[in-house]
Amino acid sequence: MIDLTLPLVLVGLIAALAGFLLWVLTYHGTWLVATIKKWLFTTDHKRIGLMYIVTGFLFFLIGGIYATLIRTDLGLVQGLGMDPQTTLGITPDVYSTLFTEHGVLMVFMFVIPVLAGFGNYLVPSMIGAREMALPRINAIAFWLIPPAGVILILSNAYAGWTGYVPLTLEAFGPNPYGVDLWILGLHILTISSMLGAINFLVTILKHRAPGVHYWNMPLFVWSILINSVLLIFALPALSIGFTMILSDRNFGTHILASVNGTPLGGALLYQNIFWFFAHPEVYIMVLPAFGLVSTILPKLARKDIFGYGAMAVALGAFAVLSFAVWEHHMFVTGISTNVRFVFMLATMAIAVPSAVKTFNWVATLWGGRIWMALPMWFCVAFITGFVIGGLSGLFLASIPIDYLYHATYFVVAHFHYVILGGTLMAVFAAIYFYFPIWTGRWYSQRLGHVHFVLTYCGINLLLFPMFILGAEGMPRRVYTYVWSGNFQFLNFLSTLGAYMIGIATLVFIYNMVYSYFAGDPVTVTDPWGEELAVRMTGPVARPAPLPSRAPTPVPTAAVPEGP
Repeated sequence: MIDLTLPLVLVGLIAALAGFLLWVLTYHGTWLVATIKKWLFTTDHKRIGLMYIVTGFLFFLIGGIYATLIRTDLGLVQGLGMDPQTTLGITPDVYSTLFTEHGVLMVFMFVIPVLAGFGNYLVPSMIGAREMALPRINAIAFWLIPPAGVILILSNAYAGWTGYVPLTLEAFGPNPYGVDLWILGLHILTISSMLGAINFLVTILKHRAPGVHYWNMPLFVWSILINSVLLIFALPALSIGFTMILSDRNFGTHILASVNGTPLGGALLYQNIFWFFAHPEVYIMVLPAFGLVSTILPKLARKDIFGYGAMAVALGAFAVLSFAVWEHHMFVTGISTNVRFVFMLATMAIAVPSAVKTFNWVATLWGGRIWMALPMWFCVAFITGFVIGGLSGLFLASIPIDYLYHATYFVVAHFHYVILGGTLMAVFAAIYFYFPIWTGRWYSQRLGHVHFVLTYCGINLLLFPMFILGAEGMPRRVYTYVWSGNFQFLNFLSTLGAYMIGIATLVFIYNMVYSYFAGDPVTVTDPWGEELAVRMTGPVARPAPLPSRAPTPVPTAAVPEGP
């Protein structure tokens, strides 16, 4: 008997969508067409920035689904002693696809577009420019992203988000063109990022208003400027490596397969090319987050940022040192000890600007009249997550320790603490900070705090057990594992954390959508202006004394007139 369940469901969904579109066109046709044209053909930097952010969060949901399936396999199914192949249908090939799609969507389709969205929305206003320098190029850069994301999803690539050779050079039977499509999508995203980076550079360097100089620009503008420089110098390496793979796969060139006469030589060449891009990419994903936090903290602490010059110089130090540390990803590949030693020192040195920025954020809070509004909670969470991620990175900078932890879940926890505990928290802080400005409405504070608690607890419950798993020797990038020690229990805890983040994200989406239509209106010009003293917290956050009553005028005695 033929199972018609799936076809009937698809027919039902298509019919429902067609009915909805017919209803909209019948009763709201003129409004719909005007709205579509307004957003589809816009070159306004604010609208493009908002489209970047919304698009990024759509792919965040898709990438989160992939991650939830991975954690369900590792923590729930296997943690309870079940077989993932018979329970969820997750075979090694399916797991490789989930792993690849999750990584590439989160890095290239969520973090980078969302941060670019904030850059588009804020940078022209912060430097006094009316618009981005190249408005049409700005629109083209955005509209390259949605089709690239669709291509990446349809590719169902299986080679890991790093695309290591020789795995990417092999033809996988059920999906022979997956890697080709995957590389095509990433090439399109590379073009988009290059166009955006050039646009930001020209805008910041040439379109500042009179009186806006380099040493009085907001730190967020500094972060976007340096971020753009990193993109321009790092992205060509990614394109070169992927072009070599495409050529080897389709034209029989054997560029990566014949280095030093062995496939291993090609693998090492590709890793050098890829990580020359990918380690600066880590700072590309976190520098704008530094700028957002450096914008929000002073506003809600009622103080100027502490050490503005040091903060700007630290951003520049990130840019220089990020290109001098890529080899620490290859400590276990057998490269020369002298080379490893130099890259170990460079990797440890990059902790210095990180420490400078962390110290300055804390010093900005010290003695301030801190308003612990929702964005401030996320900023503080960002600092804690970034500190944990950075300190764990110092462990991996040490060659002998990296030998122990390189292929384990310790590295997974370190990287995700920087991105989830750091960048994601900064993004949420910025959304809650700018939402009243974007929409003219307040969100639900109660739901916002529920979102914060679930997200913060979920991230730590997801990631901290991975440090212990890595220390106990659980390898990363595997779809199953040997039952040893606490592996099952710790994976189960980690999966509970992933579910908490998923629930928190649903609360966030509901809060944003509901508040957009029915939130309390913002009745002041500056939503984050001086708040009532009784709602402030901090060292000097006490109710201000009432002003003394003005003295009552006392009538003076009449002065007799002279003769």
